[in-house]
Amino acid sequence: MKNGKNLALYIVGVIAVLALPLLLQSQGNAWVRIADIALLYVMLALGLNIVVGYAGLLDLGYVAFFAIGAYLFALLDSPHLTDTFPAIKAMFPNGLHVPLLVVVPLALLVAGLFGALLGAPTLKLRGDYLAIVTLGFGEIIRVFLNNLDHPVNITNGPKGITAIEPVHFWGLNLGKALKIGDFTISSVTLYYYLFLAFVIFTIIISHRLQVSRIGRAWMAIREDEIAAKAMGINTRNMKLLAFGMGASFGGVSGAMFASFQGFVSPESFSLMESVMIVSMVVLGGIGHLPGVILGAVLLAALPEVLRYVAGPLQSMTGGRLDASILRQLFIALAMIIIMLVRPRGLWPSPEHGKSLARRGTAPASGMPAAAPGIETPADEVPGDPARPMSINP
Repeated sequence: MKNGKNLALYIVGVIAVLALPLLLQSQGNAWVRIADIALLYVMLALGLNIVVGYAGLLDLGYVAFFAIGAYLFALLDSPHLTDTFPAIKAMFPNGLHVPLLVVVPLALLVAGLFGALLGAPTLKLRGDYLAIVTLGFGEIIRVFLNNLDHPVNITNGPKGITAIEPVHFWGLNLGKALKIGDFTISSVTLYYYLFLAFVIFTIIISHRLQVSRIGRAWMAIREDEIAAKAMGINTRNMKLLAFGMGASFGGVSGAMFASFQGFVSPESFSLMESVMIVSMVVLGGIGHLPGVILGAVLLAALPEVLRYVAGPLQSMTGGRLDASILRQLFIALAMIIIMLVRPRGLWPSPEHGKSLARRGTAPASGMPAAAPGIETPADEVPGDPARPMSINP
């Protein structure tokens, strides 16, 4: 009965997610665009959750990988390189036009490589020191993008790269509306379904990593790195893998952002973006996939929704209060209240061991189930309650 109820809820949820952009586009493309941006932030938050939530490594420069993926897509799918370098123009007279199935894996690999390069010199750093180094890495990437317009123009500097092509695959151009009979599916709705597919893929990969040996090794490092190393876990490789895997998702999200916007510039990848992504992970629930998704959707959509609240308030005060300042104030108040009421996040992961005690399930065969509120003694070996743990045989 319970499984049937859960299945019905899943089916209703899937239908709602698929029908959402079709309902929103009837009210204008602005709401669908908000949903698209929210999906991109969900992908970013899931990638950062691998680093912060699973491995416990505070990364404040995550937006750098977002920028790397965006600029990679922009360079490969815009006329910038062919207009700047005559040699490339001679090799590709009709432009590069790199297909999606090539540029997405390339963005994943390049961003993952940069993630591993960031992790290599920070292996012995923890806490605040690691946060400061990653913050510096994010700012270095932004400064490079802002200044690589001379002596060789690679990124076009602060002017950014324009005329980025929309996604094309299987004869479908996501930059144009799709007509099916009398029904028209807008471009932003088509991008919604593409981003949704990437988000579902990211969720599946994140979940499989969480329940795998790699995920358990990351969580052991998060809880106690010295104990994890004593148990034989290669903490160096596991940390590098966490940085690389998290960065790869950021690179893919950046590539999708560039194709969706059609324009990228260094101003889109400021420190505040990294802070916002970290806030999404913390606000939703560190290490818990549903909580991270919830936090990303709320913080991505809340600023846009508050436009409809801040505007009337500005009119009521005769324009003395700026609407953008009011929005920031409301967002900050909402985050403070949530952290005071729910310090572990809106949807935190269940505490280890307590779910078994609530259900009355035996932790191992041959052992009685723990009574509600009574934890199993820590000095007993699972499966043999009569034998205490001891260093002596």
